[in-house]
Amino acid sequence: MRYPQIAAAPVNNGLVMKIEPLSAVPSLTSPAAGAAPSERDARRIWADQALRILERDARRSADTHLLPFEAHRLGGIDIYLKDESSHPTGSLKHRLARSLFLFGVCNGQIREGITLVEASSGSTAVSEAYFARLLGLPFYAVMTRTTSPEKIADIEREGGRCHFVDDSSAVYAEAAALAERLGGLYVDQFTNAERVTDWRGNNNIAESIFQQMQGEPRSVPTWIVMGAGTGGTSATIGRYLRYRHHATRLCVADPEGSVFYDAFRTGDRSLTSCPGSRIEGIGRPRVEPSFIPEVIDHMIRVPDAASIAAMRVLARRLGRKVGPSTGTAFHALCMLAAEMMGRGETGSLVTLICDRGERYLRSYYDDAWVAAQGFELGSHEARMETFLDQGGPF
Repeated sequence: MRYPQIAAAPVNNGLVMKIEPLSAVPSLTSPAAGAAPSERDARRIWADQALRILERDARRSADTHLLPFEAHRLGGIDIYLKDESSHPTGSLKHRLARSLFLFGVCNGQIREGITLVEASSGSTAVSEAYFARLLGLPFYAVMTRTTSPEKIADIEREGGRCHFVDDSSAVYAEAAALAERLGGLYVDQFTNAERVTDWRGNNNIAESIFQQMQGEPRSVPTWIVMGAGTGGTSATIGRYLRYRHHATRLCVADPEGSVFYDAFRTGDRSLTSCPGSRIEGIGRPRVEPSFIPEVIDHMIRVPDAASIAAMRVLARRLGRKVGPSTGTAFHALCMLAAEMMGRGETGSLVTLICDRGERYLRSYYDDAWVAAQGFELGSHEARMETFLDQGGPF
């Protein structure tokens, strides 16, 4: 079976990746010479070749670093940052996108020539565009017209196309409708995120954290802290903690305008909000199917200004930019650390660097943009700096 050569394109780090035609990849045994493969055989052969390409990407990517965060005044409290920004597409969503593609190929839904559609204006769309390009498949990301030029450029750089709507609440329906019009597949991260990852192990993010923590002074984290976008990663971590009998607790930090916190508190999955979260990457205006509150131990609602302030403080201390969702989780982590110190407890806390901060230079790192949104960051930044330098209440 022949497959067209895919033009090479630069990935986010500026390197040029060589994309092989699928016909050049060793595959399942083809039909006997001269015999035309049946449609079912051809699909199985293509799926085998596609899986080999996805597996090679996973081996090349290896694992992401677990970085110790220096906070000497927080005696007895160790902080670690799992750096998901080092993935080839620059964010935690690289894991999700690979899992979605593996799931789709193995289910027979992602097949040769099919057009893929996703409802996303951010990191998931960037990562899905990357994997679609590896397999030579067309990819469309459905998003609002207000999406930042940086995000649009990232998606298009990976070979994806952007399809715009005026109302953010319409992206789900339009993504499904566009896939139907094109005879394609709506990947639907918000439904499938919690089911496509093997939460029992197989190098998921939870297993990776515990492997990397081995040998650390407090090797079993007291808390793992993260934000939720689809809810898929929190579901994976929460399930893994229970499956492996870990005492570690899971805290999900939720921004203003998101319904996850209220759904966790009330148990009402019908909640909606408008216009939704202002912290890109996390928080949703509806309770997504992949959000599983039953595996979450605690949630903290973080003010948007506090999320942006924490992002900036952390960026200064690390010497590199991080995204706003990382700030949300780091603010919640500091709250938990202060509570532990107040009770005289020791332990370790782990959170994620979710994506690269360079995507937000014209927004969350731009003082004029921040002021125009009505955010006042000074008091939040001062509070966090004092806590990290001196300890005590937060």
